[in-house]
Amino acid sequence: MDESFGNLIIIGGAEDKKDKCEILKEVTRKSSKQEGPLIVLTAATDYPEEVGAAYLSTFRRLNFNDVRVVDIKNRDDANRLDYGNGIQDCSCIFFTGGDQLKITSLIGGTYLLESLKTAYKNGVLIVGTSAGASCLCSTMIVSGKDDESPRKCTIKMAPGLDIIRGVLIDQHFAQRGRIGRLLNAVAQNPEIVGVGIDENTAVVIEGSSTFRVIGSGAVTIADGKAMTHTNVSELSPDESLAITDIKLHILPKGYGFNIIDRLPLLKMKNEEDKNENS
Repeated sequence: MDESFGNLIIIGGAEDKKDKCEILKEVTRKSSKQEGPLIVLTAATDYPEEVGAAYLSTFRRLNFNDVRVVDIKNRDDANRLDYGNGIQDCSCIFFTGGDQLKITSLIGGTYLLESLKTAYKNGVLIVGTSAGASCLCSTMIVSGKDDESPRKCTIKMAPGLDIIRGVLIDQHFAQRGRIGRLLNAVAQNPEIVGVGIDENTAVVIEGSSTFRVIGSGAVTIADGKAMTHTNVSELSPDESLAITDIKLHILPKGYGFNIIDRLPLLKMKNEEDKNENS
């Protein structure tokens, strides 16, 4: 296992919970390979009881019965020894959607985050959907205008949980027209790989810098490493950005990407078939 990459499933939000449940089946398949409960963390949402109950019901319907919902209401909760120790002894930690700033402000610098990082290093699966996906990066998009060309000062970014490095995740991507804000983020941080994930779509990382795409949509990669020009530092607020020679890749189910080498991988049919039949 590459020490920089553990086991992750990063979901663009609105994953199917009623029909084929392809992504959540992948979560249960991988969780079943390890001992311990699947812990659903509802820190991001204002409706923890409803959200927790929905996931509890879905995972049990998918024959994963050892599911526990943990709601972190405040930083005292995030420093509880029983919560932190439970994180280290589980098979999967699942961050629900909601508000990514709520997640980071509640658990940043706490025993729960220390336990989360320890669990990740030990091979425990970490899953995040929607806001729970964005918060896993070192830097996360907090807010920004949808359906607009990239403009200066129209997105807000903040430190994330620093679970996965070298990427910036945006979610509900095609459905909310977020290409402009992802390009904006990459123009400001060209060393990172921008990853826009559609709804009911996920990237699966299994101990290496390569991820594969599952689900019904696509993943958009914005790579600014070879960018030759941007005027982002020269503009007044709300002026349009110029960005030249940025790379874009659109990757549907079965395709992959190497984050370190910054290379798209053509459809990995054998791997896809293997996982669908397992």
